[in-house]
Order: sequence, then structure tokens, then C-alpha cells
Amino acid sequence: TLITGLTTSDTLMQEEIFGPVLVATTFRTPSEAVALANNTRYGLAASVWSENLNLALEIAPKLVAGIVWINATNLFDAAAGFGGVRESGFGREGGWEGLAAYTRPKGKRKVLAKVEAFRGNAGPVDPIDRTAKMYVGGKQARPDSGYSRAVHGKSGGLLGHVGMASRKDVRNAVEAAQGAAGWAGKTAHLRAQILYYIAENLSARAGEFAGRINDMTGKRQGAKEVEASVQQLFTYAAWADKYDGQVHGVPIRGVALAMKEPVGIIGALCADEVPLLGLVSVMAPAIAMGNRVVLAASEPYPLAATDFYQVLDTSDVPGGVVNILTGCHGDIAPALASHLNVDAMWSFSSTDLSADIERASAGNLKRCWVNNGHATDWYDTNSAQFLTASTEVKNIWVPYGE
Repeated sequence: TLITGLTTSDTLMQEEIFGPVLVATTFRTPSEAVALANNTRYGLAASVWSENLNLALEIAPKLVAGIVWINATNLFDAAAGFGGVRESGFGREGGWEGLAAYTRPKGKRKVLAKVEAFRGNAGPVDPIDRTAKMYVGGKQARPDSGYSRAVHGKSGGLLGHVGMASRKDVRNAVEAAQGAAGWAGKTAHLRAQILYYIAENLSARAGEFAGRINDMTGKRQGAKEVEASVQQLFTYAAWADKYDGQVHGVPIRGVALAMKEPVGIIGALCADEVPLLGLVSVMAPAIAMGNRVVLAASEPYPLAATDFYQVLDTSDVPGGVVNILTGCHGDIAPALASHLNVDAMWSFSSTDLSADIERASAGNLKRCWVNNGHATDWYDTNSAQFLTASTEVKNIWVPYGE
């Protein structure tokens, strides 16, 4: 059944309809065709027909779909994964990426204890009373609510104040991330160079960050944490142009290209126990793969994150690629998880919000990666897990020959 004469706002153009029903419309340019095809909440599969293979290969990566067939349709093989994006679901059947979904790490993970903020009534450690702003769209931003809270050290001394993010701040951060969509189109080499630059600038201020971490946590692990953070930045900078796809041999006269693409906008609750390392370990792989991030800083120890955005300001990071919010994870998580323009949600918070995040994320079938109340060894993380969570695999079937 062929249906024509519809506008982009019609229900049949918006909803996902399976065959043998086909909705058709006209277009004038290839860019308009891509815009029309992507104007939907779904993204299971697409088929591109053209006599010009170069044009077809230009359009295929731009389509928001889990699988794209060129001059063909409904081709399947166990070697090439099949699955959707957006509200067509997540995960893959077939291919190595499909097999990986059925595996889980060995051993049992430790239970993560709640990390509580210190309280105190002693005088300020620094004579200048400074309220750290949040970081949205490459600029420092005051909280929309106007509320802030004090951050105390273990001895009770006042270290500073941070803003309390609200739903409006989450919305502003996601909008800023949407405005930085061009980051995904930058070359992997450029993203690597910016990550190296962040690492170099952080290393130059290692002593300052180590002191800040020691003051907040009451431990003497600051230097070790900063060193591990710099190492993480170097690691994912090196991976930026090396975590690439594959070419699958499939039973047609052609190949299937498994391309690693960024997920889009990732919202993340950073680890509480390691305020700098937890933030860097989440941010680095995500932006290395071309994503934009909205990060909720460590709830009890947020000042490391507010110091870190000064490093971002001097490291050529485009505005909107990294957005940092401070405040209560329990307030930020529902707004971020339910936002329809957020494509994935991660949580490493010591506040057990995993079930709430997964429920709230069901609205647009976000990919969720949550800790379920278990601890992570941030000094010995599996980089492959973070890189996999930061990418979608798109299989493009390309025929050749007469």
C-alpha cells in the first residue's frame, strides 16, 4: 500500500509503520531528504536508493537509524547487527555488538556506601566568600532558583558555596548541548588534540587540584586522583581516532560497514567518592567519541568540578560540549532522565537512584547505564565499557558489482 500527498505533521509521517505500507513524499535536495527522514521519533532502519553510490554513501551516515541498506532492503545476517535508535529501542541482535549484550563482568561488585557531605560551623578557610557557578554552554551560569549551599571540609571549615541546580538549569544545559551538535562532525584527530590539551592544562595545576580534593574529602589521596585523571584524559585522547568500526563479510555481493557513531547527548551523575576522577572518567570517553555531556558533579564534593571548568575554558573545548551542574543528585536525576532530548543516561552516584532513572528514562527509551548501588574501582576502570557505552553501531549494507 503506497500512501502519498501527506505533510510532515501528519500522523502517518510521524509514526513507525511496518510493511507492506509505504508512506512517500517528495524532496528537492539530498539535505532536504535527510531532514525529512530524520523528522521522526523512531530510527530502526532506512533504505537509500540512488544510481550515484557516492551520494548514497554520503547520505547513509547522516540518517538516524540503526541499519541502512543501499539499493536494497530487508537484508539480514548474523555477522551484522540489527537494531534501532531513538524510540525504536536500543541494543543489537547479531554481530559482536549483539553478542556483547549477553555478557556481564566476572565476579561480584562491592556495595557502594552513601557518601555524606561534611557539616560545620567554623569560619571560612579562604577570606573571600565565593559562590561557584555552574558551567552551561561554555559560560559560568548562576542557578535559576538562586539557591546555594555551603561546602565544608572535614574539620568543619567553610570551603565555599555552590549553586543548587533545578529543572530549569537541566533544561538550559540540554539546550546548550543541542547547540553543540557540530562536535560529532569534528574529526577524531581534532577531538584527540583537545583532550590532550585538557590533560596538559590539568597537569599544570595538579598541586592546586590535589589540595582542593584533600580539603574536601579529608584524605590525602588528592595527588593520586589528579594523576589518575590526567592519565584518563591521555588514554581516551589516544582512543579517539582508534576506536573504529569493522567491515563484515555478508552473503551478498557486497559488504556491511559497522560504523561507530556517537550516542548524542549523555546525561551523567558523576561518582561522589572521587570528585575529579569520577567526572573526568565519564566526560573523557563521551566527548572523545563525539558526544555532548551534561554532568552532575559529585554531590558532597562539588568544588573540584567547578575548578575543572576553568581548565575547559583554556583548552579550546567548544561551548555546549561539556556542561556541569552542581546540586542534589536526587533533584537533577529525574529532570535529566525524563528529558526527551537526552539520548543516554549514566549514573555512578552513591545515592541509589538507578531504579528511578530507568523508570524516568522509559519515556523515549534512553540507553541507561547505572551502578545499581554497586561500587566502581575508578583507579582500574575498563575503558572498553566506557567506549562501548559512548557509541552506537550503525550497519550500512553496500552492494557492489553489476
